[in-house]
Amino acid sequence: MIPWINLIILIIATKLFLYFYILSVSPARMEQRIGERAWRRCTIYRFLAGGFEFVVMANYAVYVFYPLPLGLPERFPWPWWVSIVIGLMIAIPCGYLMLRGLKDAGEESVMVKKEHTLYGGIYERMRHPQAVGEMPLFWAIAFLLHSPFLVLWSFVYVPVFIVMCWVEERDLLIRYGEAYEQYRRRVGLFFPKRQ
Repeated sequence: MIPWINLIILIIATKLFLYFYILSVSPARMEQRIGERAWRRCTIYRFLAGGFEFVVMANYAVYVFYPLPLGLPERFPWPWWVSIVIGLMIAIPCGYLMLRGLKDAGEESVMVKKEHTLYGGIYERMRHPQAVGEMPLFWAIAFLLHSPFLVLWSFVYVPVFIVMCWVEERDLLIRYGEAYEQYRRRVGLFFPKRQ
């Protein structure tokens, strides 16, 4: 029973992570409807999204002890240390990219404020370095936990992060207008543009 409850919570937490993150990256559009309080509300939504992402990670950990009876192997056929190496090979560069994006975005990563401007640093090379770094971390954690099911489940987060970035792009166009349109032409969405 616990494995199925864990799966249900994982699905619900994933949907709520997506839902609240989408709300958190829509302050300009929300401001058109409810005014200045949209910015504070989006900060609250950002924290809620992070909370549900934490629940997802907790579900990953619970899965190790209570795997689903699906006929999939509970563990990979190779030794756990191989999965750890694979997980670290994903986590180190992706974690760096995510942390670099957090550093260059500053407090806007958490606190949504109207007065923030377009970012510099790594954002001059790609528009969504935090997403590019964060999304593969689900695979890294799945490998570190040595779970074939979790590696497969982690593919769910590819469209989740694409949708989140797409919604954020629409709001940034409202927020920054032509300046953001020029930025989009100059800088790649997920990867640097070839010069």
